[in-house]
Amino acid sequence: MNAPKELKLLDETDRRIIQATQAGLPLTARPYHTIAAQLGVEAAEVMHRMQRMLDLGIIRRIGAVPNHYALGYRANGMTVWDVADDQIDELGARVGRLDFVTHCYQRPRHLPDWPYNLFAMVHGRTREEVEEKARVIAVLLGAASRGDDILYSTRILKKTGLRIGA
Repeated sequence: MNAPKELKLLDETDRRIIQATQAGLPLTARPYHTIAAQLGVEAAEVMHRMQRMLDLGIIRRIGAVPNHYALGYRANGMTVWDVADDQIDELGARVGRLDFVTHCYQRPRHLPDWPYNLFAMVHGRTREEVEEKARVIAVLLGAASRGDDILYSTRILKKTGLRIGA
């Protein structure tokens, strides 16, 4: 199996930058300088390479990722929707643009028991807040939604992104 062409564009320094930042940027006044010092390269090179990886889509974003539990958002609901497969791209894009939707996916149905194919994660301080946000999604989907449910998290088992080994 061949690697995607973007990954072929990565050299050893790019991989080291990814490994140094995959758990987050250092909490220092000049995080790129801190990474550069760790790797023995110039800070400008770290910033240039990270921008290049952003432009290529290898890195999706650089930003703060707050702990929603610490901020009081303890009700986490994966809303699930049964929408026509030929409308999923358009409807998923519309749902995904809602500012309170943190993840939006298409997933396969498992009929007859599981008819849902559109998944949208929302967070709230209470289940009532999550249900209110689900009602907003329901209005957006309108008659295109043939059924829905909310799956609530009961505990966190893992909370990290993909990690590349050394």
